[in-house]
Amino acid sequence: MKNYALIMAGGKGERFWPYSTDEKPKQFLNLFNEKTMIQLTVERLKSIIPIENTFVVTGQIYVDLVKEQLPTLPEENIIIEPAGRNTAPCIALSAFYIKEKLGDVNLAVLPADHLVEDVENFQKALTNAFEFINKNKNAIVTLGIKPDRPETGYGYIKYQSKDDLNINESVLKVERFVEKPSLEVAKKYLSEGNYLWNAGIFIWNTGTILENTKKFLPNTYNILEEIFKYSGKEYLKILVELYPKVDKISVDYGIMEHAKDIYVIPSEFGWDDVGSWTSVERHSKKDENGNVINENTYYFDSKANIVKSKKITILNDVENLVVIETDDYLIISSKESIQKIREIKNKISKK
Repeated sequence: MKNYALIMAGGKGERFWPYSTDEKPKQFLNLFNEKTMIQLTVERLKSIIPIENTFVVTGQIYVDLVKEQLPTLPEENIIIEPAGRNTAPCIALSAFYIKEKLGDVNLAVLPADHLVEDVENFQKALTNAFEFINKNKNAIVTLGIKPDRPETGYGYIKYQSKDDLNINESVLKVERFVEKPSLEVAKKYLSEGNYLWNAGIFIWNTGTILENTKKFLPNTYNILEEIFKYSGKEYLKILVELYPKVDKISVDYGIMEHAKDIYVIPSEFGWDDVGSWTSVERHSKKDENGNVINENTYYFDSKANIVKSKKITILNDVENLVVIETDDYLIISSKESIQKIREIKNKISKK
């Protein structure tokens, strides 16, 4: 069976505001090199899933950006989500669309804006997941990241322990999904050894997606089923009218916490969800004083700062600052408080 990919590209990337905006969010920005996050996502897939087998689900406002940044993506492979309702309905909408077009196919669902440094190991894990789904059509496989620190910003997956663990290859039964923990609990997960970070990457059959949606989110399923009775202009009209009525819920809460036939591949491929400027720092080149800076930044007695600025920027005797400049804003924050940027954006927007 051919393998397909669904890239979710509808997020607003508010934790990177003002560099990331509602008009051009994180997935369409080049945070690490000349390629944008969505371009890097497609690139790491292409040797196992060609572009013609790749679908992108996004908001209407971002369709032109998708076409511009992925010029070889067939236009009919862009799925429009008329309102952001979180990942469960987004995936179900796409599964309806793809199943109607192709029938039952195996589908890797993944975010557009995550970082993967070891592409070879990522591809190995994904290939093993597809092989498992081919033999176990009703199963759901997720890629869980082997933690290297007690991280409180990620959800976790507990798997049933197995001694002869092969990273990127073993397919293990999931015991449960757990929410973002406190630091003390995260340390406990790390020491116990059978917890993985939830990377939000799922490999399953389109039929399995829809069966689970029907079972656990019947309201969403019924609305989508009604929408897909129509085609052409009528479909788009009904989609805009009915889609906002689906459940606003993540796939983790809506399906994964209830489904039984879920497996995980413990993986190591340099993954990061790139959730804030400090995660960009983790994967960026630093100078001898730990600064991540532009060529036009000069510093004196300063260390461990992050600077993204168009102007000549001078740092003097400061450390652990984040300095972000755009045409409209200049943000200066401590690293410790940069996670509050979403709240600040909302407060400023109200004013």
